[in-house]
Amino acid sequence: MISQPSRHCTVELQALPSRIGQVRRIISAQLRYWHLDPLIDHAALGVTELLTNVHRHASPDKRCTVDVELLLDRLTVSVQDHDPRLPTVFDADASSTHGRGLALIAAVSESWGVRPRGEAGKVVWFTLPADPPVVSLSAYPAVYGATTTGPLTKLPEVVVERASTARSAVAG
Repeated sequence: MISQPSRHCTVELQALPSRIGQVRRIISAQLRYWHLDPLIDHAALGVTELLTNVHRHASPDKRCTVDVELLLDRLTVSVQDHDPRLPTVFDADASSTHGRGLALIAAVSESWGVRPRGEAGKVVWFTLPADPPVVSLSAYPAVYGATTTGPLTKLPEVVVERASTARSAVAG
């Protein structure tokens, strides 16, 4: 197994509508840089919902920190704010104009949750599976100098399977 170092990006901001669009663009650019283009839409949607929640509900202020971390095959996006109140998942009806943010995050993410930090606030996070790049072993040249058949004459087939089950958690 090839080990992959952790990759990390942090953005501190006031959760104002104009800044939310900027953070979406920053995260999209970062994911492109990490060659994780397939995750851009879900990550941008999730961070938009979390920052909108900070903008609408957080007090005493709208300061927050967005962290994006790629560790092995998981992308974790988290938003930390200074409001100790935990978010609530609403059962919004068809005519509601808001209240679906956490349900959307649950729908597009692999898992999500809340980590209370006491009076210091909370962290709301979600994860997305970041499949490692597919590497075809047949693209590598055959071993030169082999004069007999043996274990190096046929390259092994690599099969990767993923389980996809949405989970959520509240730690505390």
